[in-house]
Amino acid sequence: MTLVVVPVRYPLTAHSEATLREGVRVAEERDAELTVLHVDLYQNSGGVSRSDLKRAVEGRIGRVDRARFVVRRGFLVEETILEEIVAEDADVVVIGSKQAGRWRRMVQKLLSDPDIDTYLREQLDCTVITVNGSGETVSHADG
Repeated sequence: MTLVVVPVRYPLTAHSEATLREGVRVAEERDAELTVLHVDLYQNSGGVSRSDLKRAVEGRIGRVDRARFVVRRGFLVEETILEEIVAEDADVVVIGSKQAGRWRRMVQKLLSDPDIDTYLREQLDCTVITVNGSGETVSHADG
């Protein structure tokens, strides 16, 4: 079964909602399961639960079929997201352009010429879709 992972902020921002809507669309199009992921930072914990996340998502976009809601605790958002993507063996990752920018800066510390889409494709062997705040796909890279 194909798996789409969509990392989001909580409470949901307009950008997270746009990214989530694209993730739901991709999951439906590919007849895939969906994981909605939020990283609750240890150092700034909001005490977010899975049911909080599910309620927020369904309150904004309605019921989502074949969706799993995951809250992971971590020190670094980007690293925790990558760990979840690898652990779940995701086929598609739908991220907001702001998140892509953060990953780009993180990767830039490791590599001299960061291309986040290429890096993620090579490291994760999955499709990476980046969505801007208006909900438009700004890049689409197949792994």
